[in-house]
Amino acid sequence: MGFLEDRDMSKVPTIPEFYKGKTIFITGGSGFMGKVLIEKLLYSCTELDRIYLLMRTKKGVKSEDRLAQLYSSPCYDRLRTEKPGVFESKVFVIAGDIMENGLGLSEDDRALLVNRTNIIFHVAASVRFDDPLPFAARLNLRGTKEIVDLAREVRELAALVHISTSYSNTNHKTIDEVMYPAHADWRDTLKICEKLDEHTVKVLTPKYLGEIPNTYTFTKQLAEHVIYEQRGQLPAVIIRPSIVVASVEEPMPGWIENFNGPVGILVACGKGIMRSIYSDPDLIADYVPVDVSIKNFIAAGWIRGTKKLQKSDDITIYNCCTSNLNNITMGELVETGRKISEMYPLNDMLWNVGGNITKCKFLHYIKVLFVHLLPAIIIDTILRLLGKKPMLVKVQRRIYIATMALAYYVTQQWTFVNKNFIQLRSSIKEEDKSDFYYEVENVDKYEYFRNSCIGGRRYLLHEKDEDLPKAKAHFARMVILDKLVQCVFYGYLFWWVFNTNFVQNLISSVMDFSINI
Repeated sequence: MGFLEDRDMSKVPTIPEFYKGKTIFITGGSGFMGKVLIEKLLYSCTELDRIYLLMRTKKGVKSEDRLAQLYSSPCYDRLRTEKPGVFESKVFVIAGDIMENGLGLSEDDRALLVNRTNIIFHVAASVRFDDPLPFAARLNLRGTKEIVDLAREVRELAALVHISTSYSNTNHKTIDEVMYPAHADWRDTLKICEKLDEHTVKVLTPKYLGEIPNTYTFTKQLAEHVIYEQRGQLPAVIIRPSIVVASVEEPMPGWIENFNGPVGILVACGKGIMRSIYSDPDLIADYVPVDVSIKNFIAAGWIRGTKKLQKSDDITIYNCCTSNLNNITMGELVETGRKISEMYPLNDMLWNVGGNITKCKFLHYIKVLFVHLLPAIIIDTILRLLGKKPMLVKVQRRIYIATMALAYYVTQQWTFVNKNFIQLRSSIKEEDKSDFYYEVENVDKYEYFRNSCIGGRRYLLHEKDEDLPKAKAHFARMVILDKLVQCVFYGYLFWWVFNTNFVQNLISSVMDFSINI
């Protein structure tokens, strides 16, 4: 870990002491991880001076108004109850755009950040796998360059925490906490994306990405090199979370806000409209709870910020993932989800929860046609006849696109080395462990996913707890209907096979043979 190994930690301040009086600048504060980061900083490091959030006008809503929308999130329920007024007095908007040159900052706002900022958390990113390369490069790559340019101007910068992804180097089966060779030159990539026309870039993209699966992974890996070039010049760290999912404890058990990754698949299964998952049941899925990630972010800023920068300092990389600490296979995950869905079913299920994991790609396609698309066409036809708007084919199309984007990640196995991640938490001072020590080894997997399913109902689907008895009754009806349809289908199939000429001739031959004997 370089700057951590030889340090006398007895003289290092606690995490709240380090953040006390500090001004923090955050990009991506309106996202899933950004919200939890803001909440945890305000809750556990309340004496920080202030937090500046980079926000742009979005869908006609001004950045200042978006701040009020941000604070209305259930993510801040604990803060509103236990520490009222803290958010309003310490969180401020800086109007700008991570995709604009100079971050779209006014001269006054840039001067404000340069003179006041002490810690930068660069969380903003597009996590869509299918973004056009110019868009992904502008947001994930140029945005990082703009943050670095700003950081180099900041007068009293203690730490720059850059959030990457564990999957930024998927061309390696074992991914260590080191900087791997770049897939391309990041400066050339920006020039190509900014100077060539859209059609040409689209045609060249597959060849340019090479063995990297998508524009997200590609641009995030190059962005790491933008940061890494500043070793010895900026007090930076790089954090690579794996697939970030619902919280264990903070700000509340099961907090989740988006359908990214496996969450969307589990919701689709819970609604009964997804019957086949293309994956390997023995594949170990690396999911990290969002509150574990955020504690790691804050601790990384603390450990880097409490040491004076030297020219010989490397930039430490943390693989923020569970790895072998507490893993679960895809088969176990699906089976656990199936059991929990019986206790906490979703409202208005279209069919019984069912299906399974399919390793064979061809067989998965067959299942998609017959148990995804065909029922969707039938239901949409019925909806049209009733004068209602058809929607299930459209939903199935979205599910198919999402699962195909995820297929690369749920059909291959990687080994993530997380020694730095573990060593950092061991350096947390005793008085900080109750608030910042991140542990995943002793998390009860069933209890965790139970809370995650409850959280999904509440925070993603906005289903009320008092509707659960009604959902259970509907679930029971769907189970009966599912079994009835299966009996009818297999009964008809048996009757049809039994009455084929081949089977009838076979039966006649057997009977004639028996008589002759």
